[in-house]
Amino acid sequence: MTVLLKDHDLQEEVVGLRRRFHQIPEVGLLLPKTRALIIAELEKMSIEYVCSQKSSGLVAGVKGKGKGRTIALRADMDALPITEATGLPFSSQHEGQMHACGHDCHLAMLLAAAKILNTNKDSFGGTVKFVFQAGEETAEGARIMIDEGLLAGVEQIFAIHIGTLWGTQYPAGTMVIVPGCCKASYDKFTITVYGSGCHGSTPEKGVDPIVISAQLVLALQELIAREISAVKPAVVTIGQIHGGNQYNIIPDQVVIEGTIRALSEEVRQYAARRIRELAESIGKAFRGSCRAEMIWGAPPVINDAALAQKAVRAAISALGSDKVITSVSAPSMSGDDFSCFLQQADGVYMFFSSVNAAKGCDYPHHNAKFNVDEDVLAQGAAFWVELVKELLPLGE
Repeated sequence: MTVLLKDHDLQEEVVGLRRRFHQIPEVGLLLPKTRALIIAELEKMSIEYVCSQKSSGLVAGVKGKGKGRTIALRADMDALPITEATGLPFSSQHEGQMHACGHDCHLAMLLAAAKILNTNKDSFGGTVKFVFQAGEETAEGARIMIDEGLLAGVEQIFAIHIGTLWGTQYPAGTMVIVPGCCKASYDKFTITVYGSGCHGSTPEKGVDPIVISAQLVLALQELIAREISAVKPAVVTIGQIHGGNQYNIIPDQVVIEGTIRALSEEVRQYAARRIRELAESIGKAFRGSCRAEMIWGAPPVINDAALAQKAVRAAISALGSDKVITSVSAPSMSGDDFSCFLQQADGVYMFFSSVNAAKGCDYPHHNAKFNVDEDVLAQGAAFWVELVKELLPLGE
């Protein structure tokens, strides 16, 4: 099985696919146009697939020579509720929706790899499953596919994320593969603060939920600063506060929304418990009340060390040793529900840089100007092929 990184046909194909997906971004679990395009490409290749019944996700498979293990390669499908501002000729055709996180590239690279592997079935042993997952941004899609049994029989699973996850220090075409924890857990919390509204000129006649909220915001920062060890990274961020509609009226309630990030399940659970306790006690102390709710997202992403070494060998074969990074100063505090798959099977989550400032490809994820250096997409597809060769050699 030979994959030329400079193969013009492969480059044209993967870029063309990426641009088609980029024009039809869809948000959440139901992505009918995205799924239809994936299915059309799979059917062109005569690759069988099974669809999720509760989302637009699907799983396809290619069986190699002999029995062997079953591994899975995952690409996420969903976009973001962002109005695109890249000015690209193939910009989003869906108003207020954009592929601002690289998932269009993930789909294109995986489909291109599927085509190569499908035409070289006699060159590897075992079975490769291609997992196309909806609802990654909402941390729903992975669990749905697991609950539906779509990952049954998968022994190892892998994912690539393209873009600027490690900032702009690594040039386009660099793969970061590290053992152990590489991404944080991510969860959402909502705190509803209840008071008693009254006129701002007579605050003593009511209970001010805005004052309670202010106390709670400060207390939540102390949770990180004074209750969690500095050597156990965690983040509590408040992103939204809503309350009141008149400058001189004390409202009845305020709603606070935020996120918890942690690198261990212990810290994750501790922070969630303390948010609830602080909310309840501070609300009571100031004559009001608070109700805290956790919307659980996904646990930390923890790579298998032995499989990470195999992925490194595949990356060196596909990209060259100078383009493979095997250690970083600290994990990313962003999250990914790929971690739910890792609770079912060992695997590795990898970062693939597409940073090229000269082309304007250095904006962060979830930015309206996010874009990738398309010149590396064929290399990403080639890496998938090299990984399958590494993991499913003939004769095992």
